[in-house]
Amino acid sequence: MPHLDPVPLADVADADIRERFAHYRATRGFTPNSIMTMVRRPAIVRAFMALNQAVLYEGTVPVETKMLVSLASSFAGGCLYCQSHMANLSSIWQAPDDKIAALADFEDSPLFTPAERAAIRLGFKAGRQPNEAGEADFDALKAHWDDGQIVEIVAAIALFGYLNRWNDTMATTLEPHAQEIARRTIGSVGWQPGKHG
Repeated sequence: MPHLDPVPLADVADADIRERFAHYRATRGFTPNSIMTMVRRPAIVRAFMALNQAVLYEGTVPVETKMLVSLASSFAGGCLYCQSHMANLSSIWQAPDDKIAALADFEDSPLFTPAERAAIRLGFKAGRQPNEAGEADFDALKAHWDDGQIVEIVAAIALFGYLNRWNDTMATTLEPHAQEIARRTIGSVGWQPGKHG
């Protein structure tokens, strides 16, 4: 049970926010309950949506890679809500179900490139508390990614540091579509909705 219920869309007064929420529904199949809760403070939800857009959808790192890095970070951080969302977005961005399910075994799976492995490794290590990222992880990144791309990868991890804390603290209720995709893609590796179900 969430600590705060999402605000009904009909109660969202700002047209620009309603328009962005409609974009989420069109691209993801639903508007995330996380931002439907955040909208109680329009300045916060606007800033978050702008950051989310810049981090995940702009730049030169493939979006699929950023989604998988964000999923790795959410696995490390333990947020079941974010895990389901990133499984959904990874799927939307063409990551096959077997690749999403293989994330826990990314080091040995032939489904991942060396560049993806370096980025995902950092996602897992930096998503943990205490943070385990070190010089060797950045040396591995630098073999495949330029400095700007490394900023994108770390930004994705940091964005999910925020979202993992937000959704686990709020006990945000999972949307049925995200739950269905998570069961399909990462259910076989033990994913359950937990307090978000």
